[in-house]
Amino acid sequence: MDRFVWTNGLLEMNETLVIQQRGVRLYDGEEKAKLDVGVVLLSTHRLLWRDQKNHECCICIPLSQIIFFEEQAAGIGKSAKIVIHLHPAPENKEPGPYQHSKYSFIELSFKEHGQIEFYRRLTEEMTQKRWENTPVSQPIPTGPKAERTRAVGIVGIERKLEEKRKETDKNISEAFEDLSKLMEKVTMVKFISLDPANHYLSLQAKEMVELSKSIANKIKDKQGDITEDETIRFKSYLLSMGIANPVTRETHGSGTQYHIQLAKQLGDMLQAPLEERGGMMALTEVYCLVNRARGMELLSPEDLVNACKMFESLKLPLRLRVFDSGVMVVQLQSHSEEEMIASALDNVSDKGSLTAEEFAKLLGLSVLLAKERLLLAEKMGHLCRDDSVEGLRFYPNLF
Repeated sequence: MDRFVWTNGLLEMNETLVIQQRGVRLYDGEEKAKLDVGVVLLSTHRLLWRDQKNHECCICIPLSQIIFFEEQAAGIGKSAKIVIHLHPAPENKEPGPYQHSKYSFIELSFKEHGQIEFYRRLTEEMTQKRWENTPVSQPIPTGPKAERTRAVGIVGIERKLEEKRKETDKNISEAFEDLSKLMEKVTMVKFISLDPANHYLSLQAKEMVELSKSIANKIKDKQGDITEDETIRFKSYLLSMGIANPVTRETHGSGTQYHIQLAKQLGDMLQAPLEERGGMMALTEVYCLVNRARGMELLSPEDLVNACKMFESLKLPLRLRVFDSGVMVVQLQSHSEEEMIASALDNVSDKGSLTAEEFAKLLGLSVLLAKERLLLAEKMGHLCRDDSVEGLRFYPNLF
């Protein structure tokens, strides 16, 4: 680690960014460095590392300092690593995070994967040695030229992303301000309408229409044509409940506490979709809906199952159920099994016989859940089956 020097993170003239990877921790030899998890960047001339939270904390090392490097596979509780062996630090080295180190190698620990592609690109750069053919300009230029250099640098890219994010936040804030104003107008009109002689009503109604159009236009500008699909409906549930950020390991740690907070948030998020779907959803369907709503903060199947297992212990209005076939579903606590069986029996009796596909169309369910309902009714002795080359068909049990 004593080979690294502080840097501003800008690319020099003739230097090109090759690849970058988030979630990388530095090791000084076999010991964790006194730095947090950050972003590792590979350019044609240097290996850079920047703190993910504090972008001013950035260090680098020339690729010419590298002797050789090797991969270290991931293990139980350990992330995959790239071990880089380095030449001794030069005597005229600039200041860095470490003045002295007993190790002659560093380790890059990849917490969010990506080590395979990074290793491949590093191998290419070390083979081509482009830093020898196109040496960089050491002094940082000033004036208009410097501004152009900054624009193509890493910091410049991040600055543009930050500006775009701020602009998006501003647009969202404006939209919600309009929504708040619209709600205020609705309340005012309710009271004003009690007085028939008050001509102020027409002016308020006009403002309400204009504000409604403003909100609609902003949504269309950002999302295109609005359609009544399940994604928009599900995200509207989140907005109506005021959920600003999904529960993540970064905000709530790991282990039991993380799963408890996740279970509570799922309890709020899933109640409305479950009521729409008759009180029951397959776990695979829940997984798709939740991850679609969470955006980039995706859940693993294991985390979803662990959180759902806590519904009953936390006394939430949902519970995880496992059918005899192994199919897992999330259902409302108020969901009645007797009503579900009665519904299956009534529909099969009305039609004479039904397959799972036909039953699914009648109730608007997935074929998987429709089949489980029919099997449950059969298990309770209300239905019987005919399993032939045409498929599985259920009939009322007359015996």
